[in-house]
Amino acid sequence: MEPTYVDVHAHVNFKAYDADRAEVIQRALDAGVHIMSVGTQQDTSKFAVEIAHRYPHGVYAAIALHPVHTSKSHHDVKELGEEGKAFTSRGEEFDPAFYEELARDERVRAIGECGLDYYHMEAAEGNAAEGLEIIERQKKIFIQHIEVANKVGKPLMCHIRNAYKDAADILREHAKVKGDIHFFAGTWEEAKLFLDMGFTLSFTGVLTFTHDYDEVVRNTPLDMLLTETDCPYITPTPFRGKRNEPVHVREIVKAIARIKELDEETVAKQLVANAKRVFGF
Repeated sequence: MEPTYVDVHAHVNFKAYDADRAEVIQRALDAGVHIMSVGTQQDTSKFAVEIAHRYPHGVYAAIALHPVHTSKSHHDVKELGEEGKAFTSRGEEFDPAFYEELARDERVRAIGECGLDYYHMEAAEGNAAEGLEIIERQKKIFIQHIEVANKVGKPLMCHIRNAYKDAADILREHAKVKGDIHFFAGTWEEAKLFLDMGFTLSFTGVLTFTHDYDEVVRNTPLDMLLTETDCPYITPTPFRGKRNEPVHVREIVKAIARIKELDEETVAKQLVANAKRVFGF
């Protein structure tokens, strides 16, 4: 079945959907939305793959250790938004063998979300040496993810926050595969670092309630854009205040069409084609 929309970055494997996961996924599939469920640790990565295998088509997985989970860190409700809940990361060691084996599953279409996140540095607050240690650990583990992606020949799903230059340098040096920069929130100059390497940029529901990224969307070629919900977070207008879910990805498509002054159908078709090209859906 051909999708009408693609949510390339969803977390239907998270606890937020334990009570109604099947209904959420079926609601998306009924609306023509295909989903990539993204892992952030070993348990959520493995579960993303398990969920994908429950459906004959339309649900895929990405697997990785999120950079915020490479060390202990706290994430509060204010940061996550109305849809989120506070959590504390216990920190997890990266196991390349585990992720390489899991990555060979045919329902796994990307290695991610992996990357660099310099926003979360609470553990090193006031301690420059510890902060540098956290950054170096993230860089090392990001490179290890890239090596797994290179080995299995699957694209990257990159999480980058406050670290675009460093991430671009690492990708340029180590990546033999392409991929996507998830939830891009940088400047046009930063966007070009990745576009010039052949990486797509994906956008979330923020496009529906802020104009901060209109310039980047307007300047980025349509065939280099992807859509995502990052659910259960970042619920788009007009559903603000409620838990996000993949079916709402259409609102991001509408926003891109508005910003680019193109008709929605044209945009939707190209965005689906982009997802197929990048992730082999």
